[in-house]
Amino acid sequence: MRESLWYLVADIGGTNARFALAHAHSGRLELVRKYRVADFESFAGVLAHFIAEMGPEVDVRGACIAVASLVEGDILHLTNNRWTMDRHYIARCLGGAPVVLINDFVAIGHAVAALDPGQWHQIGGGDGVAGWPCAVLGAGTGLGTCTLVPAADGDRVLEGEGGHVDFAPCNDREIDVLRLLLKKYPRVSVERLLSGSGILNIYQALATLAGREAVHAEPEAISEQALAEPASLAAEALAMFCAIFGSVAGNMALTVGARGGVYIAGGIAPRIIDFLAASQFRARFEDKGRFRAYVRNIPVRVLLADNLGLIGATRCLQRANNQGIQDGK
Repeated sequence: MRESLWYLVADIGGTNARFALAHAHSGRLELVRKYRVADFESFAGVLAHFIAEMGPEVDVRGACIAVASLVEGDILHLTNNRWTMDRHYIARCLGGAPVVLINDFVAIGHAVAALDPGQWHQIGGGDGVAGWPCAVLGAGTGLGTCTLVPAADGDRVLEGEGGHVDFAPCNDREIDVLRLLLKKYPRVSVERLLSGSGILNIYQALATLAGREAVHAEPEAISEQALAEPASLAAEALAMFCAIFGSVAGNMALTVGARGGVYIAGGIAPRIIDFLAASQFRARFEDKGRFRAYVRNIPVRVLLADNLGLIGATRCLQRANNQGIQDGK
């Protein structure tokens, strides 16, 4: 910790809060920490805990906080988390250092440019077309999205809320699941199916349709049984999750013209990578009727690198500093 130019970076989701110190010039991460959101009453509490771990000898010169929320103004209310975040309060906790708040998938978008082929697993498609946009989406506590648009001075990352578009079923079985979910929610977005709680929603709906008891109450248990028992109801639920994921990813590729590639982030896909690759994910990604040829060569790359949000927050802060926030000035 002898270098003087340290930045605080964080990635705050619905389940976990990740923090680190990043060296301003190299982007190197140190003191990487992951805390469970459920263990803290507020963001102020977890921030104070990390600052205490950091120690008084570290002079933080700026911060970038990636948040699973729509970023508007200086006070944010997280979508899948009870916490509230105040940019001015964070700055005071850091001795007046400048603070940048960004959407968590904007951070992941910034991280994508720093990755190499060894840090993803490709499911179908070719190499992607240079100069065309890339789409990023990922399922975890929720479903996040962003778009990378090539520019002369580096990719522009466009924030999106694609997880909250309407769910469009593609077969009778999915229509039946949608009918059941409409009894639970006044509107069914794709996030109601493509997330941790979404896996549970699918599983419970399929159990109801089969007249069976839903024995699992946690998405992790559903995934574990699905991977171990291919003939189980859990496996059927996870297979539907993967198929819907492929449809949504393909829809996003069409919507933003993502001929440069589609990147899958989030906590779920890497844990089920073999199941996902063997599922209907790619077939549904390409099942776009008259535009099948348009999406056929688009690569889908499941991101495997750790701490993508922290990497992206660091790169975002470095860019912001180059544009005027210079070492706390």
